[in-house]
Amino acid sequence: MNGRYLEFSKISKAFDGPSGSQMVVKDFELKVAEGEFVCLIGHSGCGKSTVLAMAAGLQSLTRGAIIVAGKEIVGAGPDRGVVFQSPSLFHWMTALDNVVIGVEQVHPHKSRNEREEIARHYLTLVGLGDSLGKKPPELSSGMRQRVGLARAFALTPRVLLLDEPFGMLDSLTRVELQEVLLTCWRQDRKTALMVTHDVDEALFLSDRVVMMTRGPEAKVGDTLHVPFERPRSRRAVMEDPRYYDLRERIIDFLETETVREVASEPGAAPIAEGSAVGALA
Repeated sequence: MNGRYLEFSKISKAFDGPSGSQMVVKDFELKVAEGEFVCLIGHSGCGKSTVLAMAAGLQSLTRGAIIVAGKEIVGAGPDRGVVFQSPSLFHWMTALDNVVIGVEQVHPHKSRNEREEIARHYLTLVGLGDSLGKKPPELSSGMRQRVGLARAFALTPRVLLLDEPFGMLDSLTRVELQEVLLTCWRQDRKTALMVTHDVDEALFLSDRVVMMTRGPEAKVGDTLHVPFERPRSRRAVMEDPRYYDLRERIIDFLETETVREVASEPGAAPIAEGSAVGALA
């Protein structure tokens, strides 16, 4: 197994603002092994989605390089399947056609029937085998996200990139879609990088949780290896005593980052010893 299948080599990203250029992400380094599922977690605005957008080729790098399977990426490409918080479907097309249009990009020489067969397979895998002919307005938000997942997997990408794909869903649908994602992922174990702000989601889905520092100049602050065997049972994970230790470690990291931000603000008052925040320092 290639331990550097997806590699971020000292990548940085600066944006121009009213007060000049600001470095949002600086010297971000991460190596993801082939077939590994990694969740990237951190506070809102720390640069998680920016990192993912650069990996998808949707944003340029200020400096550094992103390498997939030994080749530096330049721009977007079908070797990376992307699932966004909103699936961005064509509303005038059926669920089947929304997946077929992606399959056409990677299999231009296949017949229409062959492309449809690929699309049907993945739509059935995500639980939409009976909804192939429905258009997005006829589907619930959870069903639309299932179409987005099917489309990403149908591209047979080298790397799967997920940007908070369940962030806009209710808790019950979110849990259901997490199971659907794992069902698809288990088929051929795509190398996956997923942005989330949900600690429980990260621990259930991933092999490693990568924690980002608060911005500006955000980078990798800590990495947590998730020891639970696959395939996973949600109940077994939740009942494992290690689960709560791991959860606490991630929350402690995020709370410590909050303390650092407050302490670094100009004119910030000293953190009182014994206060809720002070107790974390």
